[in-house]
Amino acid sequence: MDARDDPLTVEQAAEAFAAEVAYWREVRGLAKREVARRMGFDPSYVSHVESGRHKPTEDFARRAEEALNAGKAIWKRWLDYELAKAPAVPAAALPASRRVEQPYAAGSAIVVEHDAARLDYNGSLYRLTMRRLLRNTGHEPITRYLIRISVDRYPGEPERSNAHYRTHPLTWDELSLTATCRGETMRWQAKHDRDAFKEVWLLFENQQGRFPLYPGESVWIEYAYSAGEEKWGRWFQRAVRLPTEHLAVELAFPAYLDPAVWGTETSMTAEAAPLRTAPVQREENGMRIFSWSTSAPALHARYRLEWRFRNRPEHDANQGEIR
Repeated sequence: MDARDDPLTVEQAAEAFAAEVAYWREVRGLAKREVARRMGFDPSYVSHVESGRHKPTEDFARRAEEALNAGKAIWKRWLDYELAKAPAVPAAALPASRRVEQPYAAGSAIVVEHDAARLDYNGSLYRLTMRRLLRNTGHEPITRYLIRISVDRYPGEPERSNAHYRTHPLTWDELSLTATCRGETMRWQAKHDRDAFKEVWLLFENQQGRFPLYPGESVWIEYAYSAGEEKWGRWFQRAVRLPTEHLAVELAFPAYLDPAVWGTETSMTAEAAPLRTAPVQREENGMRIFSWSTSAPALHARYRLEWRFRNRPEHDANQGEIR
């Protein structure tokens, strides 16, 4: 969840709630019909909430939270919505159970000035390197930053995918997660650890000391992790969860595989459509590198790049997602 300087409008809070529900449904690999069954709702109602045609309700938020096991993320979005509907009510007057937990620090607000992802594949192993230039536009130091990792080898086949990860869970050892800031190693703490989904706090500290991101400052952080092709697959999706000024992606594949890349864009108000600009490719040291970027992406937009290897049988293809 992203922190903000200014209070959300009712419309913004409702959009954020809908995006959170859709995000966790995709993380769990569930169709709207299945989510509706687990919640005891009509499938059309879930669809209307995700599209923004129906506004959030407390009952829906509680059932969605339970059905999707979202670690209170959906519930917190509903609390944001309730606060937006009654901005004049003093915070102290709200019940203690309805306080909104700030994920970074009270009064903090992160803006991503530049977001650069580089995915390298060597024929069997994927290694993702993320570089982000973060700016603290709030009035309190930021001491941690949340990242998410989720995989889905068989999208559209949730039962098959869930069975696969129950037998072959994504492990911390294989991820080999590393993170740095200002040349300093960042400690990290697992927030959620599930078979195909991880959430991790990157901490602005290590054994030698602390280096918080103070108000008005900008800093580059870099983190990287790995996954074998049997866990990852042939798609990579970016969800814009914080205000972002520039987003860029590079995919590097062995040229001998003859890779082909395409992409789609999804927003709160539109179904998936082709990227507005095509990825640009170049050859470099035996690798074919595809680059794509956009400026000022919309909050909650999702950009998905997919690929195939024309010199490898299609039945070897699998699917995966990292956020």
